[in-house]
Parts: sequence; C-alpha cells; structure tokens
Amino acid sequence: MGTRDDLLAAAKHSLAERGYARTTVRDIVAASQTNLAAINYHFRTRDALLSQAMLESTAEAMDRVLESASTTAESSPADRFDRLWSELIDSFGTDRELWAANIEVLAQALHTEDIRDELAAEQDEARTQLAARLFPDQEGAAAAGATVMTLVTGLLVQWMIDPDNAPTGATLAEGIATIAAVLHEK
Repeated sequence: MGTRDDLLAAAKHSLAERGYARTTVRDIVAASQTNLAAINYHFRTRDALLSQAMLESTAEAMDRVLESASTTAESSPADRFDRLWSELIDSFGTDRELWAANIEVLAQALHTEDIRDELAAEQDEARTQLAARLFPDQEGAAAAGATVMTLVTGLLVQWMIDPDNAPTGATLAEGIATIAAVLHEK
C-alpha cells in the first residue's frame, strides 16, 4: 500500500473507533505512520479524507448487507425485502460507529460545500446501485432505488436515536404494501 492507501485505511479505522467528529488528524497520522503533509498532499483537508473513508466504508458495509441479504430466486419478494432490512438493521448494530459517522457527516455537509457535493454524487450513485441490484430489469427501478435510499437514511436516523422502537423489515414491508394499496385505489 502507498501513503494514500495508508491514510485511507487509518481514517477508516479511526471512523470505526471514534466516529467522524472525534477523529483528529493526529489519530490518522499516528495510525498511518505518515505526517500531516501527506494528508494535505493527497486529500487537501481532514474532512475530505474522512469523507472519502466514510463513503468507502459505507459502500463496503452496504455491499456486505446486500450480499448477506441475497437469497435464491425462489424467495418471495416480501421475503427478500424483509431479509434486506433485517440485515441492514443488524449492520447498524455491528457497525454502529460507521453508521453514526454517516449522520455526523450529514451535519458537516450543511456547512461544507465540498462535502455536500461529494455526498450528493455518492447518493446518486447509491440510488443507481440499489436500483440495479434490487430491481434489475424492472420498470420504475430508478424510482424504487431512490425510495429504498430514502428508507435507508430514515431508518438509520430512527435506529440511532431509538433502536428499540425503530421499524423492522416486516414493519417496512407492511407499511409500503399499505401505501401501495392506497395509491392504487380507484
């Protein structure tokens, strides 16, 4: 690994251990055995480095969730939906600091245009990837991917604040079925 990769690995580790707001450049420099100049050279700022590390870590976590939630084609859509959300909720517990860092970076994005622009691009990519992986060859896949992304964000916030009362996969499936039924009433 080169210096850039060492910095990213150290930032990912620090995010998982300390969260976004509590990770300092000293933490990253010590863990990567580099120096402050390396952060400035490769990423310009601590926030840019942490943002990149968080985005990569989140993508890796979502890949694990989607892989774990993969079931056979014989599974019903409701079973696949419930499994996806159950795996995601489990991930909120096992990777709590990473998911908490996602919320922290949203607050930073309100004040930092670079972070906001990067997050907007990453959200667009996430919507596209979710649509492709969960709704391949389906009409309306883009809208479904955007809806799932919205549910992920909302569920994350609810789970971080009150995990005991956050919706389950089954609750989300029931709610969406109810909404769909109401929308299709004549």
